[in-house]
Amino acid sequence: MLKVGDTAPEIDAVTTTGERFVLSAQPGLCTVVYFYPKAFSPHCTREAKVFRDNYNELLLAGASLVGVSTDSVKTQCKFADVIKTPFPLVGDTDRSVSRGFGVLWLLLPLAKRVTFVVGRDRIVKAVFRAHFDIAMHRDGVLRFVHEYCDAARAEQRAQYRPEEPAPIAPQRAQLPA
Repeated sequence: MLKVGDTAPEIDAVTTTGERFVLSAQPGLCTVVYFYPKAFSPHCTREAKVFRDNYNELLLAGASLVGVSTDSVKTQCKFADVIKTPFPLVGDTDRSVSRGFGVLWLLLPLAKRVTFVVGRDRIVKAVFRAHFDIAMHRDGVLRFVHEYCDAARAEQRAQYRPEEPAPIAPQRAQLPA
């Protein structure tokens, strides 16, 4: 399994939206790549709903999000439709993405429940494993994404030189009070 500091393999796959997901081309300061074993299973459904319900918070922090399982694209499309995911899901039927991240179970052709936060440079910044405690999983991911993106924006500001054009980075949106 990939560890913090490892280079994440490129992901280039068709998603439930019909568009290509290319990890290195994602907007934002980082990408949350979450793997789950099986669409429509109780824990995977709960996890997908948790990411769905917190999707805007991830976007506002500066992250993009994708879910990956070894289910077929057709199954993933049904799953995305039923639970109304606003983010893309990838059907990793050949298991190449799961294998590249090192999340396949030894004896089962399924992905483990693991979430990676990957920087723009494709370096793994954080890894979260929580097979059954979905709330703890979510809290850890959200906390890390906020801290990481805030630090990345602060670094960009520190490197800004007035004589140079300002670097463009996603900013956290201000919600009305």
